[in-house]
Amino acid sequence: MHILITGAAGMIGRKLAERLVRDGGLNGKPIGRLTLTDIAPPQAPTGFRGQVEARTDDLPAPGVAQSLARGRPDAIFHLAAVVSGEAETDFDKGYRVNLDGTRALLEAVRRTGDGYRPKFVFTSSIAVYGAPFPHAIPDDFHLTPLTSYGTQKAVCELLLADYHRRGFLDGIGIRLPAICVRPGKPNKAASGFFSNIIREPLAGQQAVLPVREDVLHTHASPRTAINFLIHGAGLSREQLGARINLAMPGVCCTVSEQIAALRRIAGERVAGRIRREPDALVDRIVSGWPTRFDARRALALGFRPETSFEDIIRIHIEDELGGRFVQ
Repeated sequence: MHILITGAAGMIGRKLAERLVRDGGLNGKPIGRLTLTDIAPPQAPTGFRGQVEARTDDLPAPGVAQSLARGRPDAIFHLAAVVSGEAETDFDKGYRVNLDGTRALLEAVRRTGDGYRPKFVFTSSIAVYGAPFPHAIPDDFHLTPLTSYGTQKAVCELLLADYHRRGFLDGIGIRLPAICVRPGKPNKAASGFFSNIIREPLAGQQAVLPVREDVLHTHASPRTAINFLIHGAGLSREQLGARINLAMPGVCCTVSEQIAALRRIAGERVAGRIRREPDALVDRIVSGWPTRFDARRALALGFRPETSFEDIIRIHIEDELGGRFVQ
């Protein structure tokens, strides 16, 4: 089996590649070839005995998507994207990467022809929704995004659904909640502070909270995000039905409840490393996001979230900190 991962140098891309290598297969089929591509050089996962091609590519550039599709990967995990905050501040870059890159890849798959129809897993976002919201967002809620990032993801969802409908590929769009706790350094995602206020204090560093503590959001750990992608790749057309883009379940809590969970696990000294510094742009972006989801379709299809924010923190300590943190 040949698997292509775009955005493979990013956190989710790296963890997905590592998980696939650890599993040794996808949907019961052994993996013999991995193609990893990103704008930054991706690293090949250790322990893989098959063929690995790690490429540094600019996906929207002429000819790049065609060269990736030429290898006829059986499954494509399309993760490459400019994150929310950067897409809002750099309009041209956001549309070029998030929309033009996705369209180029979809078209490359279509034009490969000769019976080629891969599984195409697209990472979308809850930013496709726009206020005003009901108490819990159902899967059929209208898409009226309030950011450029959300608009780009929504357009890509429509494209994916149409290419799927026409039989050019077997698609699924995974609307990820805020992924928390992200390892590494802060990025330009507007949602990054959800991770920062947990990750930095556990590492003995100060963290900045740019929004009010009553901000409510839905979260999933990186480990669970990978589970979502792999599980989604195994769902058939018959199981998904006509609506192939769906929101994932997660842990819904306020920032205050996040901090309280951190305090219960790590103590007051760790939680005291959070500094409040309001940021108007981040607050505006986040205030336009949905907070709670009625993810009954995803749950019925077998997607499983964490049960509490404490679980999310413990997963971060286990997976990234070797079970220990700075007290």
